[in-house]
Amino acid sequence: MCIFVLASLHAALCLAAELSPAAQLGRQIFYDASLSASGRQSCASCHDPAHAHAPGNGLAVQLGGADGRMAGYRATPSLRYLEHTPPFRFDEEGAPNGGINRDGRAASLAQQAERPFLAPHEMANASTDEVVEKLGRSPYAVQFREVFGDAIFAQPQHAFQRLTHALQQYQQEDPDFHRYDSKYDLYLANKVPLELAELRGLALFNDARKGNCAACHPSVRGERGAPPLFTDFSYDNLGLPRNARIPATADAAYFDLGLCGPDRTDLAGKGALCGAFKVPSLRNVATRQVFFHNGVFDNLTDALRFYVRRDTHPEEWYPRDKRGNVQKFNDVPARYRANVNTTEAPFDRKRGTAPALTAGEIEDMVKFLATLTDGYQVQQ
Repeated sequence: MCIFVLASLHAALCLAAELSPAAQLGRQIFYDASLSASGRQSCASCHDPAHAHAPGNGLAVQLGGADGRMAGYRATPSLRYLEHTPPFRFDEEGAPNGGINRDGRAASLAQQAERPFLAPHEMANASTDEVVEKLGRSPYAVQFREVFGDAIFAQPQHAFQRLTHALQQYQQEDPDFHRYDSKYDLYLANKVPLELAELRGLALFNDARKGNCAACHPSVRGERGAPPLFTDFSYDNLGLPRNARIPATADAAYFDLGLCGPDRTDLAGKGALCGAFKVPSLRNVATRQVFFHNGVFDNLTDALRFYVRRDTHPEEWYPRDKRGNVQKFNDVPARYRANVNTTEAPFDRKRGTAPALTAGEIEDMVKFLATLTDGYQVQQ
């Protein structure tokens, strides 16, 4: 258990009990590059604790594979604040909700941990048996046997399940994955004030006719006073511009459709879901170097400008065809472009009308979003 104490000169400090034996193993596995085909990639390679457990570089997609040079297909998300994510489901209104990964296909942190070990563009092992064989040669193999049984390596499939379980325990138990010690957390606890620009940004964030961000990224406390996660676990289709920095996009027929494929296959027949991706937490968003599932933007200001100017000034974001027509929503196949969100603010504006936010208001929003960064230090 973690007890959060608000110190006078520090952000919220977590006084955590020692990690369980399984979580201690998970920590070692998380940093072990020898479990990859290249011998150079670990979980921490793409989920760097120094960068809020997200990539520490500005690549749109990370590199992996047997030689460490194979490009991925989606921007790597942070692993923080996932412990309360519910399994994927359709809610009472029939809308998709929950699940881990950008398409929600993983029901738990343990399930999420499976794919990177085997994906050709990530750690690139040929099989779970290969992962377990490497695990058996690790410096902590003896500890693994002590925790999960002397015969564990004689049952490779079971050993692989214990490996992902250990990773889950590490993420659930280590307070670094869920710190809740941002400036905004201290503000909610009446420990520090927000600056005027930050307060203006918060008001714009919550305003249903301006940023309207809180519609999907709730900023208020949850049940029993729980700190806000800044996601409602819903899905949206934003009609992002195609990102040529992803090598896969060189194939004009390639599209990442989120819920309906290519990575997720069980919803492939539900065309109305094509192009929708899970709404992420905005905690630590100001530390990110690329934004959205395809990493198309490399700064937070442009990400916000896109939100409010996508429909009023589409020529700023999309290419033109040979006739000079703007190719709006060019990273969504034509047959699915009706799925793009064009009804909720700030996406309900028309071309040539005023955007929902001015440049100054966007600047205030950026300042507010910076208050969601973990590890705030109170100034003396």
